[in-house]
Amino acid sequence: MGRRAGLAALTSPSLGSPRSRPAPLALPPPQRMSGGDMAKPLLGHRSTEGDCSAAPPGGRTVGVLGSGDFARSLAVRLVCSGFKVLVGSRNPKRKASLFPAAAEVTFQAEAVKKADVIFVAIFREHYSTLCDLADVLVGKILVDVSNNTEINHHKESNAEYLASLFPACTVVKGFNVVSAWTLQSGARDGNKQVLICSNNQEAKRTVAEIAQAMGFTPVDMGCMSSAREIENIPLRLLPAWKIPIFLALGLFICFFTYNLVRQVIHPYIREQKNKLYKIPIEVVNTTLPCVSYVMLSLVYLPGVLAACSQLYYGTKYRRFPDWLDQWLQHRKQIGLLSFFCAALHAVYSLCLPMRRSHRYLLIETAVKQAVEKRMTIWVEEEVWRMEIYISVGIIALGLLSLLAITSLPSIANSLNWREFSFIQSSLGFVALVISTLHTLTYGWSRAFDENQYKFYLPPTYTLTLLVPCTVIIAKVIFSLPCIQHRLLRIRRGWEKGRYVKFVLPSATGEFSSGETSSNV
Repeated sequence: MGRRAGLAALTSPSLGSPRSRPAPLALPPPQRMSGGDMAKPLLGHRSTEGDCSAAPPGGRTVGVLGSGDFARSLAVRLVCSGFKVLVGSRNPKRKASLFPAAAEVTFQAEAVKKADVIFVAIFREHYSTLCDLADVLVGKILVDVSNNTEINHHKESNAEYLASLFPACTVVKGFNVVSAWTLQSGARDGNKQVLICSNNQEAKRTVAEIAQAMGFTPVDMGCMSSAREIENIPLRLLPAWKIPIFLALGLFICFFTYNLVRQVIHPYIREQKNKLYKIPIEVVNTTLPCVSYVMLSLVYLPGVLAACSQLYYGTKYRRFPDWLDQWLQHRKQIGLLSFFCAALHAVYSLCLPMRRSHRYLLIETAVKQAVEKRMTIWVEEEVWRMEIYISVGIIALGLLSLLAITSLPSIANSLNWREFSFIQSSLGFVALVISTLHTLTYGWSRAFDENQYKFYLPPTYTLTLLVPCTVIIAKVIFSLPCIQHRLLRIRRGWEKGRYVKFVLPSATGEFSSGETSSNV
């Protein structure tokens, strides 16, 4: 479910070979970090007084063009990190009160002259207003922090457009994925990565050093052509969640319709009873555990398919199909949605006795018992079934909660690989088994009762057992020593059919490849 549990999702072509990804820049430890540590919120220091105004002014001089929210937050963070900040504004007297006292607010031309690195914190449509400063900007490093309002709104990125306006400058794209809130409250309250790209390696290194001194982790994204992709990142709405959400919605609609037919439509047609009141809570509560249970099994099914593929081809170096690769990458989101549905099911179940319909049915049952002069309606088997059913369900929900918590980056980063793998893989499989027991105790003997087949449709829980039971059986088979040993060898690099045949020098003096008993 977690980031590291999805290692197979980030491999190509197999579980054992990671895909290439941008790596953080290797930089020396920063020399400046004043009392305003990144863990310390800055929300209380927006005025000209405070800890940030007391930052030492002896560091590198950095310029900021702009006076908006992001420019102000950037200036505050730079001052607290030990930099001397010059803010360029068209109306410095009016804007000076918005910045820390340690930041010098002056005219744009004056700020540009005194700084070698300049953060351009203005919108793209205002870039042309800086053309009057072209002569002063020669040789400067311009850091473009802007974003677009729509994905691929322009033919070229904002950074490339800025570079075309000022060809004598070195433009670096960066800090656009960091919000003003993160700059004010500290990187521990937000994403610590700062994506950087430029055609000039030295300029990238300079900006990366500034980012690291501010407490962020710079990530080299390559040349300027990557700026378009970097600018699209903040505009995407949950890109990794679309497929899992649509999957969950699809399962919910299918199971909801199925339960609606069994619990509402069937009584209305066969017995002329109006059961529409069941739709808001009872039908939904019957649907949620079905979705949660199937989604949990779908977290571990792609790992089973990947293992089958490796056993069939006898290698870990064969690339998985794209659909399986995408499935592996979305396991964390599928698992979290499974936990979400399980938590909703628990809340809905607690609310069942609060319904007015439940109270009426309870009173009706008591009246019937009094009329029939029955002293007790105690059924020992049903009592034990419900006790076990509820107890097992609570344990399953507790394990799902543990899986969900450890999938959070802040928690996952505090665990080593063995701990994380044990929780996400071993305990996750235990959660699936216990959820299966929870489902079986709910159904008990209903699968063999012909009255439970409405319109010849089997009980809903029997349908949900198909995928989880398949995963459990496959996991048990893979745990057999003969198969487990072979799978472990494959994941350590062994390949089926990789042999070399050696020929005597007297015959040809060379060796040829073939399939013999000599294994490489």
